[in-house]
Amino acid sequence: MNSSKPTKRFRLFPFLLLITCALLLTPSCSPEAPWNTDDVSVSMNIQTISSGFVECSFSTNKDAYYLIAIMEPWEDYDPIANQKQFMQLALDSAYAEYLFWRNDLLRNKEFNVAPFSSHSLQYGEVNHFFTGLTPEHDYWVFAFPVNPQTMQPAGKLVIEDIQTQMVSVIDIRFDYRVKGEWDYIYPVDTMGNINTRFPYIAITEDSAVIANDESCDYDIITYFLNWEVNNFCYPDYADIYYGVKVMENNGEDSHLRFEEGHTYYTGISGFDGLFKWMTIYKFRWTKDCDLYFHDTDSTNLAITYGFFMDD
Repeated sequence: MNSSKPTKRFRLFPFLLLITCALLLTPSCSPEAPWNTDDVSVSMNIQTISSGFVECSFSTNKDAYYLIAIMEPWEDYDPIANQKQFMQLALDSAYAEYLFWRNDLLRNKEFNVAPFSSHSLQYGEVNHFFTGLTPEHDYWVFAFPVNPQTMQPAGKLVIEDIQTQMVSVIDIRFDYRVKGEWDYIYPVDTMGNINTRFPYIAITEDSAVIANDESCDYDIITYFLNWEVNNFCYPDYADIYYGVKVMENNGEDSHLRFEEGHTYYTGISGFDGLFKWMTIYKFRWTKDCDLYFHDTDSTNLAITYGFFMDD
């Protein structure tokens, strides 16, 4: 429900036909996990509110499925006073997104497609990050139980009004290691400990690729700036990491293969609002290399996004 997600436009008839077919194909049996609908309640605890993300924990008093979401508030609308309507609209929106996701997989001949309950709903105790949020902006964070068989709300709505911070409330630096084909990113807090509860994005690119990219005028800083801005503009498609990131750069499990003697750049940025530093590390790769970088070894580019706010 993030406002920055690209708007999709559909013709009405194909959309209705898709929903009708999907409903006919949806199995009537219940999911394997045990679930309840009587007297189910969802507990929600907001743990961290930063400039670009909110961390929340959820749980239920009984085994049950439930929907969680975040959205911008509607003007002149009270979701508690109209909670039956509000919950059904939220559930319909989640189901519509699921149908298009499933339709893409089926068109690509994927047969093992997760059901709506396991793909779109939560179960048990959950810790969740809502990312790609706008700094100093109002949001509703909410949850409610769902009957996965009838596709109806099955309990009361819990909802909280929040406002994101102007700047990130978490101070993180990124250490970096390259050992053979493997590389490692370590998000480290001010005490020197690994932080596993901070979202960030990262990419490694061959300098030859950057040198041939006209869109950035063959400039390294502009290349990573464009990459970072693109992630902030389309957060639903960003590859977001938490804790230590480990990657084997063999061209199979990663988008690139390390080549002997090539020079590479790795850009790392906290995915937390528009006002963050980006760290860029440069290294020349050999098959027996074992390199370790601290943030003092990077270019420490003072890249923020305040100047984009007027565009």
